Amino acid sequence: MQLEAEVAVVGAGAAGLSLAHRLAGRVPGLRTPSVVVLDPPPGPLRPPRRTWCFWERGQGRFEDAVTACWRRLRVRPPEGEPVRGDLVPLRYKMIRSDDFEALVARTLARSGNVRRLEATVDAVEDVTGGALVRLRDAGGSPGTLRARWVFDSRPLDSLPAARTTLLQHFRGWFVRTSRPLFDPAVADLMDFRTPQPDEGLSFGYVLPTSAHEALVEYTEFSPRLLTASGYEAALGHYCDDVLRLGEREVRAVEAGVIPMTDAAMARQTGASVFRIGAAGGATRPATGYTFAGLQRQTRAVAAALRRGRRPVPPPAHSLRSRAMDAVLLRALASGRVDGPALFSRLFARVPMERLLRFLDGDTRLYEDLVIGLHTPVGPMLRSALELPALPRRPFA
Repeated sequence: MQLEAEVAVVGAGAAGLSLAHRLAGRVPGLRTPSVVVLDPPPGPLRPPRRTWCFWERGQGRFEDAVTACWRRLRVRPPEGEPVRGDLVPLRYKMIRSDDFEALVARTLARSGNVRRLEATVDAVEDVTGGALVRLRDAGGSPGTLRARWVFDSRPLDSLPAARTTLLQHFRGWFVRTSRPLFDPAVADLMDFRTPQPDEGLSFGYVLPTSAHEALVEYTEFSPRLLTASGYEAALGHYCDDVLRLGEREVRAVEAGVIPMTDAAMARQTGASVFRIGAAGGATRPATGYTFAGLQRQTRAVAAALRRGRRPVPPPAHSLRSRAMDAVLLRALASGRVDGPALFSRLFARVPMERLLRFLDGDTRLYEDLVIGLHTPVGPMLRSALELPALPRRPFA
């Protein structure tokens, strides 16, 4: 099997499918590149079902795949009254991967320029005038795909060296309760009434879709993962002893690990080969949110391809945002700041809409400085001053 296309997209997760969706079909006055999306056959290389959350103004590109959205968020400190905030004009949105993939599949099916192929990619090599993708089809037969540009969205085998790396790891249940316990108008972004680990922090996360149904998660920011039984115990404790859900049915389960790191993520690995998505630095280091960052990347890449320009993926987050995140990660990892107290204080003192814009890199310098004054200034300054001298080490 020998194939040719202008664009090869390796991996059909959120980043790969978002780019394919933006390149599908004709746009008057712009180019229509030929695209092949390489998706591994069912098995261990395919990511499990998952949920993506983000915030945006108004109707978005993937609105038809949105499971639920909220205009009000709540943060619960370890003790005391919860903090509630209105996000207008933003909305906090949840998309489940099955719905997202179905929406994209409908668009690609109507497209004459995008082809989707089940294949396992073994190697991507620079060649004269483009790149060569060596692959095996679903039956195991070898083949090649020659492309002018390759965009690789597969997870990295290992993280680049960093000064600080924490892991955001979580387990969630989609539950249905026998009693109407949830307020579908309000999502709990961080509930710090969970037992805190020796290193890092933990919190609960509740996204209600009706009075009886919600996604309930237990999340940690810490350097080490739990055992399977550890996640089950922590999530069970949160549901039983904190939320007091009582009789419930677990309808689906999700789990994941998101690196929170100040490592430099390479967005180009060859003359014609680029990384997009989490592998290309789309994840915001201090929060783990990725969906909005990869949309910025794929929007820019698609626009460049449509206009015949060199399609280098831009940084998903500004240099200033990444610098602030590096300081926060160092302060959390060193134990200089109390994570639950820090986040509870920020949400209590900064309007929630402004804080979400800050987390998305959409605030001005003076707004960033004002927000910074609501953090423990001394520990944050000490963390900032020591960063330049810290060596970058591989994450074990």
